[in-house]
Amino acid sequence: MSARDVWGSISLAGLVAAGWAPAPMAHAQQAANSSGKPAAETVLPGVTVDAPRPRPVDGRAPSARPTSAQTARSAPRRPPASSPAAALSSATTGPTATTPLNGNATPASGSRLGLTAREIPATVEVIGAETLRERGYHTTVDAVKGATGVSAGDAPNDVGFAMRGFQGNQINVLYNGINIGPTGFTALTMETFNLDRVEFLKGPSSLSSGQGAVGGTINFVTKAPHTGPVESETFIGFDQRGTFRSGFGSGGSTTVRGLDYRFDISRTREVGFIDDTEFKNVHVSGQLNYRLSDSFRTFVAAEFKDYKAKPYEGTPLVPVAFSGANATSGIVSGTKVSDYNGTNLGAVTIDGRTLSTNYNVIDGHKTIKESWVRSGFEWDLNNAVTLRSQIYNYNASRDWYNNEVSAFNAGTNLVDRERFFVHHNHNIVGNVTDVTWNGSIFGLSNRMVASVESSHTDFTRPGAANFPGESVPLVGFDRGTYGLLTTQLQTATIDSVAINLEDRLKLTDSFALVGGLRYNPFTLDRNWIRNGAERPGFPYSKSWQPVTGRIGYTWEALPGTTFYSQYATASDISADSIFLLSPTQNLTLSDSRSYETGVKQLVWNGRAEWTFSAFDIERNNVYSAQAGQQLNLAGKVKSQGIELAAAVRPTTETRLWGNVAYVRARYADYDLANGGSFSGNTPPNIPAVIVNGGGSYRFLNPGWWPVELGFSVRHVGDRWSTDANTVKLLAYTTADLFAFIDLPKVPLFATATSTRLAFRVRNVTDKRYAAWSDPFYPDQIFLGAPRTYEVEASFKF
Repeated sequence: MSARDVWGSISLAGLVAAGWAPAPMAHAQQAANSSGKPAAETVLPGVTVDAPRPRPVDGRAPSARPTSAQTARSAPRRPPASSPAAALSSATTGPTATTPLNGNATPASGSRLGLTAREIPATVEVIGAETLRERGYHTTVDAVKGATGVSAGDAPNDVGFAMRGFQGNQINVLYNGINIGPTGFTALTMETFNLDRVEFLKGPSSLSSGQGAVGGTINFVTKAPHTGPVESETFIGFDQRGTFRSGFGSGGSTTVRGLDYRFDISRTREVGFIDDTEFKNVHVSGQLNYRLSDSFRTFVAAEFKDYKAKPYEGTPLVPVAFSGANATSGIVSGTKVSDYNGTNLGAVTIDGRTLSTNYNVIDGHKTIKESWVRSGFEWDLNNAVTLRSQIYNYNASRDWYNNEVSAFNAGTNLVDRERFFVHHNHNIVGNVTDVTWNGSIFGLSNRMVASVESSHTDFTRPGAANFPGESVPLVGFDRGTYGLLTTQLQTATIDSVAINLEDRLKLTDSFALVGGLRYNPFTLDRNWIRNGAERPGFPYSKSWQPVTGRIGYTWEALPGTTFYSQYATASDISADSIFLLSPTQNLTLSDSRSYETGVKQLVWNGRAEWTFSAFDIERNNVYSAQAGQQLNLAGKVKSQGIELAAAVRPTTETRLWGNVAYVRARYADYDLANGGSFSGNTPPNIPAVIVNGGGSYRFLNPGWWPVELGFSVRHVGDRWSTDANTVKLLAYTTADLFAFIDLPKVPLFATATSTRLAFRVRNVTDKRYAAWSDPFYPDQIFLGAPRTYEVEASFKF
């Protein structure tokens, strides 16, 4: 039976089951809403990331810090719905109240077993909606950089993430637990207002997110309905460059018994610090949950995103000798031979005259339209068995139409420019169905989840067949227009089936084994047509059958103190992107393995929490990005490191948090055709050290309006721009300051239950720094944003 046939049978079963419900319904069973208030009516145990307290499962008051023994005595317990099949529980659920690091949250990306972050033998982080708002993480790129050891590309045209020594397509990005393809194509800068949380699972995680998850997985989860009174929120914000942000959201129970809703819309126009750059983003999301009975629930959800940008395409590296007095310091260092024109630039710098120069053409743009439709059900067959299923459809249309190469030519002292165009039509139809069983084996508490995933992907890529260009002065030039465009067509279809099995067996009240296997056969069919004729070697078809998994343990040695270790494997396409894989490239999969050990602790009556992890990852059969959209066989990548995160609430008014990561990533067996070698070099965009930290103090003097003052600091170490390790993006440290003023009810906003004014200064020292480098365009780098002043007003009613 083909993957498409399997998908059809599973999807039909899901539709029939969902059709039993007379109206769309869903997981209004989460016990808390996005504002943190407990729900009045609920079936599933749960609490959002920022919720103060959940509903007890067995009628007892919830413990602030349960032991493994307490958990075992209550077994068998139906777990919170946290698998991709269970979009009913779009909000993070967990058995207890929130903690400083959200260790009691139940992230969907961490495991299908409904385990809390503390119960998973891996590093898992959750940044909830309240934290996103308070730390000023406006975009998904902002949010990702707040996690431990994660770096990100700031440029709207080149969204890239890196963690644990890996970057780009070795980091999976999920949307509500669903993988839509290579990050380099599909990642989109979004406003965070529509999100309930951002989840991070570090290290190989193909068991939960599929192909490509070597360095880790990032899961963006939209807000979901809650059961209870309708609550709404809105905000509006500005900065000094003319950026405008706004959003409105509402959710709660309707007049129809058992029917809950959530609706959010946000709109952004962000003005860039580079001349004539901006992006506009509209994001609409909504979901209906319906409880047909205490044992059967269903939902329907939809999303639409409209993204338009006049993007920043990078700033060229320039010889120090050419810039003279205009040469800057503290941004880049090293020497370079241009990968584009072959001239020797010698020692390079960023010319001070180009800190805001736009090298894109006047009519350059990037546009993306995305839509999602999801629907499914959750059915408690009995006290021990739950069936969940979700079907989904994703559709995207993307356009890049820009000048993407800006390479200084030391022979002419001009900047060589080159255009690039590509369009995507991307459609995915899929289903995730799983069965959870809570019981015992030989008297030992056991929880098992068996799931089947299936999907069909259609991808068409009309791309440029010619690449117009010219040479212009470094400054004071006419940006021009794109010019003549001719195209060629590439297509890809992917049929995929995955069978997953996960299990947790509690050998004692405090010691548990957690493991799983994933069997994921999939088939790629590709074609490439130029000038009406198929290219040599096309069309072609290739199938793979990878098996990956993980095995680990958790040991709660003391109440609130959990030790863990894990061995995990992953596989992915070795040659970067499955959508562009050529028959002449290596068609075998890369394989990865990881060892990780660590400790997670909640202390001081739940007011302090910290986690520590050490890891060793190796990825074999690696291809590496080179200039001109080319790839080199790079052998393997080895990565070792440690991560530490902590948060504490010393007093009611005070909050402190911080994280630090150290990683040593190196290529091995990376030999070049000319006899050279990059073995021992560090992959691009991988800093050895990343540090984040911050704190705030809330003044509660009765004579004042409540005021909160705070700060945050971020340090990123040196990074290399290419595999050659000749140009270094220098380390930088930035700091932000903020102030919140919470206003009492005022006649102007009579219906608002709370009103907050927020003032923020980003990069308060106005540090100039290199934020990111695209290995496909190694003659240029992306600069970070200078000092920015922001003001925002938000209301809840």
